[in-house]
Amino acid sequence: MRVLIVRLLTWLLLASLLACSPAASKAEFKGTDIAGVQFGGDFTLTDHTGKPRSLSDFKGKVVALFFGYTHCPDVCPTTMLEFASAMKLLGADADQVQVLFITVDPERDTPALLAGYVPHFDPRFLGLSGNPAAVRKVAEQFKVVAQRQPGQGGGYSVDHSAGAYLIDRDGKLRVYLPYGLPAADLAHDIKQLIR
Repeated sequence: MRVLIVRLLTWLLLASLLACSPAASKAEFKGTDIAGVQFGGDFTLTDHTGKPRSLSDFKGKVVALFFGYTHCPDVCPTTMLEFASAMKLLGADADQVQVLFITVDPERDTPALLAGYVPHFDPRFLGLSGNPAAVRKVAEQFKVVAQRQPGQGGGYSVDHSAGAYLIDRDGKLRVYLPYGLPAADLAHDIKQLIR
């Protein structure tokens, strides 16, 4: 009987410890929790300084991943400003975050153009590009759609998916951030992945 009581108490103690453990608490996001999706993954592109960068280079940090282009009139600069504001709200925790801007217009977005655009929002942000096939492959990995639309005078714009992603410290896709999510909500979701 005594052994049965000890086993029961041990089981109850274990159950209560598991209930209080961090693994048991589920993060609540302002964006959409997409943990467990079967897309995304590692990739390698070139940053705006000419250095090859892989997503796996940033393991240990939370990565905010956004696809856009430098000639974008509204969605891209707005999103980049929100990420810059979120970094300010994070304070010292911002050192545990890497924002990556992947161009969907590699023909126009040269490294020099990306170098003048992306760090303008925050010097820690990196602009990534590559040849059109490499960029298209990464966009497809993350279910991003981008299509050129002819404009006046032979120019063009690029219609593209407007959301962004958060990738956790282990390199797993965790949160989809819809366009227009305010900086405070971005900072909130990033903090959930930092802790």
